[in-house]
Amino acid sequence: MPRVFIAGCGFAGLAAARLLHGRGWEVVGGTHSEESAAALAGEPFPVVACDIADREAVLALPELRGCEAVVHCASSGRGGAEAYERVYLNGARNLSDAVPMGRLLFTSSTSVYAQVDGSWVDEESPAEPDRDTGRLLRETESLVLARGGAVVRLAGIYGPGRSVLLRKFFSGAAVLEGGGERWINQVHREDIASGLACILEGGERGVFNLSDDRPVTQRELYAWLSERFGMPLPPAGPVDLNRKRGWTHKRVSNAKLRALGWAPRFRSFFEAVECDPEMVAAARASGGGVGGEGGGEG
Repeated sequence: MPRVFIAGCGFAGLAAARLLHGRGWEVVGGTHSEESAAALAGEPFPVVACDIADREAVLALPELRGCEAVVHCASSGRGGAEAYERVYLNGARNLSDAVPMGRLLFTSSTSVYAQVDGSWVDEESPAEPDRDTGRLLRETESLVLARGGAVVRLAGIYGPGRSVLLRKFFSGAAVLEGGGERWINQVHREDIASGLACILEGGERGVFNLSDDRPVTQRELYAWLSERFGMPLPPAGPVDLNRKRGWTHKRVSNAKLRALGWAPRFRSFFEAVECDPEMVAAARASGGGVGGEGGGEG
């Protein structure tokens, strides 16, 4: 039975841990704090607390011994460049050194594609972010690839209790930035879990985009939500150039991952809204959760 350590049992990491456990993997989850680990005590696999940026703590962690694979999907906690270097770059280096014979899979972000012309991008496209946060992601990617690992670039993450777009729509905070022509790329939490499992089980290495099948423009997305829920179309507004990882405008291809046999359950955000009432209810009731570019990008 293969053994995997999931560093970052949060929104997407926990879904991946549950799926892998259900498929027969011996799973150990990792969280940053004892409180978070205690909250997951009811899971059918052990969850331990460890700060992956603490080199001594990682190298001494007994749960990492014997792991064939490590998934690094820990969050920076919405921090800036310093947090990115600490959690992503140092964390990846520490985890790799702790499991020298195992494969490291790092969940990066499609925000590393800085294209602004609306073009399609794939794993061979230039990935040259202009912000320190994006450059640190690329540095982490390079480290993981140099050590024979896999990099998974996640689009904007959403799912039950978390959708920044639904939250903004229902709260009235949504605007059509610069006319709303910017392309939005997203992926449901459930499809992230199945994509990571596909890469792990296939022993894959290299870079993979993990996104749904249908990028949509901001205007198309909000127009559909307006019609679906009988609410007004959001007003026009300025382009937000202060996004943490920069403003981008591109369409992300998932063809490389699909060629391995993976297919998303939710081929588009529209399908997920129709099929996932829990996500819609949560967005209406509490404003959803933190979405966007923490481990992905919209």
